Amino acid sequence: MMTVRSRMHASLRASPLRYYFHLAKARFGGSPQSDESAILSRIVGQSPRTFLEFGFHPTEYNCIGLADFKGLLVDGDDTTVRLAKAVLPKRIEARQSFITLDNIDSLGTHFPQLGVLSVDVDGNDYWFLKALLPARPAVVVVEYNASFGLNPVTVPYEPAFDRMAKHDSGWYHGASITALTKLCKTHGYKLVAVSAAGGNVFFLPEASNMPQLDPVHAYRESTLRNRWSGTTAKEQWGRIKHMPFVDAAS
Repeated sequence: MMTVRSRMHASLRASPLRYYFHLAKARFGGSPQSDESAILSRIVGQSPRTFLEFGFHPTEYNCIGLADFKGLLVDGDDTTVRLAKAVLPKRIEARQSFITLDNIDSLGTHFPQLGVLSVDVDGNDYWFLKALLPARPAVVVVEYNASFGLNPVTVPYEPAFDRMAKHDSGWYHGASITALTKLCKTHGYKLVAVSAAGGNVFFLPEASNMPQLDPVHAYRESTLRNRWSGTTAKEQWGRIKHMPFVDAAS
């Protein structure tokens, strides 16, 4: 069963008021959820001036500070995309699409040269990132699930993954920081930054001059999730550790 908070969240998402609230908010400018823009501004360097972001909100997305970049934002929610088309500059395209491994390849080649790839879909993040890394983006940003702690795990791939349907806590989705770091390492990328709020990790090619971080020491719990739930990552893991996982270390 859904929690009271989950039902309220679903109701607000479906309300027309949500569209007009965020339309007004966008007129005053948006922001990332934490310090993602500051990190990206520091590490993009001379990368191609393009970005591709999966999972976004028009007033809160990771690449929002990349003012001289052309971008493609992709999300499955119709209201989110409609709002984005109403408020975002023409250099940024918003597209509604429910992503699966069957259709993600065409999106991954949208730009001949990709500067920043950002993945935050609250579900199949690991599997989508794995499919997109061969496109060789210059910078990789991906959400990690702090509730998984340092366990090197990801949820199994399911085309219609819905985290609220999977577990009423909403904590069962995505992959851990250690699983994502191992995946990126196999494709020649290294961990270089973690957002202050404990939500996103950043990777650059191994040839980059930036120092490499150890995920064990760089890991941060999700401050937002801990505050809203009144729990710690250890307690969150205790609620979901019985769920099906794929061991990324094997």
